[in-house]
Amino acid sequence: MNAQFLRLGAIALLAPSLACAADRLSITANHDLDMARPSETISIPWSEVNRALPGALIQKLVVKDASGRVLPHQVTNVAPLSKDPKRAGLAYGELLFQHSFAPGEKSATFSVEKSGTLAPPFPVKAFARHVPERLDDFAWENDLVAHRTYGPALGAPAAPGSGKEVLVTSGLDIWFKRVDYPVVDRWYNKGHDHYHEDQGEGMDMYNVGKSRGAGGTGIWDGKALYTSVNYKSWKILANGPVRAVFELSYDSWDAAGTQVSEVKRFTVDAGHQFDQVDSTFTFAGPAQLTVAVGLNKTPSDKKQDPKLALTQDQQDPSLIQWVQQASNGAMGVAVVLPAASGFAEDPLNHLVLAPVTSGNPLRYYLGAAWDRAGRVTSEDAWKAHVTAAAARARNPVRVRLAH
Repeated sequence: MNAQFLRLGAIALLAPSLACAADRLSITANHDLDMARPSETISIPWSEVNRALPGALIQKLVVKDASGRVLPHQVTNVAPLSKDPKRAGLAYGELLFQHSFAPGEKSATFSVEKSGTLAPPFPVKAFARHVPERLDDFAWENDLVAHRTYGPALGAPAAPGSGKEVLVTSGLDIWFKRVDYPVVDRWYNKGHDHYHEDQGEGMDMYNVGKSRGAGGTGIWDGKALYTSVNYKSWKILANGPVRAVFELSYDSWDAAGTQVSEVKRFTVDAGHQFDQVDSTFTFAGPAQLTVAVGLNKTPSDKKQDPKLALTQDQQDPSLIQWVQQASNGAMGVAVVLPAASGFAEDPLNHLVLAPVTSGNPLRYYLGAAWDRAGRVTSEDAWKAHVTAAAARARNPVRVRLAH
């Protein structure tokens, strides 16, 4: 039996590659934490699937757990519109599926097999899209929470008498959900502002304005925050059903005399309150800059008489807010920044800081929860959820392939 080991995140081969073909690819996933790990995404390079199952077709593939239950899965592309004229799997990147580890469950096994019948499509639980009909919004969601941010059309000046809305910001918005099905298209189709009322599915009650919103970035010089404006361009790299991946690019801006540009890559997994963000800043001159990731100090409407509790956790570097509102329930918002070097604030934002060098991505996690969704219903529960998210980020699942 030939075997290899993979580590999720930055996938590293730790043993020889698979050497021969078989009818089944066996997978063992292990981790070292005692806590539950719901909706853990397991990623296998398609090259290894194709090596074990030559000629496997993504529409005739079955992933099963140890009990034989068929699991929803996704195969990503290496790049949009990739070609594969010999059907050798060269266009594909990863096979993705999920498993929820129970508390104390540290190992699980799976199999990947060819199927003689077509596999039906799985329900989409992670989704992203450009929204040109709403002034270039870019929106994304999974089954637990939705977000959006703002594009060039919203930032463009309004012609006299046009009544066009104008907002110049690279802050990130939250749409809080009470349902596990997609709402982005439904809410936009309702018409702008209709989703500011909870009619059973959730609501947009988060304020962004000129702030960083829920996890926007900027450059901190020790006294002031220098930020980009609305994103310039977008690119979708994967789009469900298990994971959505997309990039937003921002034009360069002046950060206290240094020109800085940024590309954010978002990884949105089903079943997670947190999205992973890899922000790459490009600049010349200084050896490094300090990036600030921010949370709006005033995320609620004043009529809600909000009571905001802030936690700056240095052990599990994170910035945590819990906001109790008069009639809209309570919401938690947080940023987990593993490379954090400290905390700060400016007039609009609470900030967590980290050093960056040009061209090297900074990874952080942004998340939100609403007590009306029923999963996180107190400040203590939100803090515990953030701590668990930080622990999972530090301790990725290890994957072993064999046949």
